[in-house]
Amino acid sequence: MESQKERAVQNSSDQALSGPNAKSDERIEEYGQVLLDEGRGLGNIYLLSVIGEIEGHENLNSGSKTTKYEHVLPKLAQIEDSRDIEGVLLLINTQGGDVSCGLALAEMVASLSKPTVSLVIGDSHSIGVPLAVSADDSFIVPTASMLIHPVRMSGMTIGAPQTYHYFQRIQDRITGFIADHSSIPQDKIEELMMNTADLTKDLGTLLVGEDAVRMGLIHQVGGIDRALRRLHEMIKRRKKA
Repeated sequence: MESQKERAVQNSSDQALSGPNAKSDERIEEYGQVLLDEGRGLGNIYLLSVIGEIEGHENLNSGSKTTKYEHVLPKLAQIEDSRDIEGVLLLINTQGGDVSCGLALAEMVASLSKPTVSLVIGDSHSIGVPLAVSADDSFIVPTASMLIHPVRMSGMTIGAPQTYHYFQRIQDRITGFIADHSSIPQDKIEELMMNTADLTKDLGTLLVGEDAVRMGLIHQVGGIDRALRRLHEMIKRRKKA
């Protein structure tokens, strides 16, 4: 028979597996989110990842890696309202997705009062570009890429002047946001969007690592170490202020 001591050891082990670490692992698995530096007094940082395609008002197929708009929006509101979370690290590797929802997420990140840093680690294409520049400071690893191209619409569209005007208004919202949150002028962004020399079968421009920094989209080339160090500096400066 199992002794009382053996049962106590087993119960203790079960509690450890179902404690904070298990909950943290579950958040990572389900949402790509985790709280860093918890309990160490260095400033709690919320890691928010934007991975795969940004899913908006329509559900994508079950085989796609997605970042769900309806999950991230309330989380950003919760972060703003939290007394414990002191900064946000936005980890980006996305091919783009729903234009309206991606821009809404970028506006939410930009309006946070907590210090924010973005890190592009793979790709930040299409509507991922506004997300990458929405943070207070931004980094990109040397091999990561950013793709700037004109707004595209799926489904049937009406061939009328009003349709072109509607597309232009949407595009102006995106280019205006990027220009307001980076060091690249709006007319230069539009020029990169309409570039015909870079992509063989499409309009647009692909920027890799240092190119994105040189163009003024991203602040610095660097990885997770530099991004976290910068965020800790911003948190310390905010506390002193």
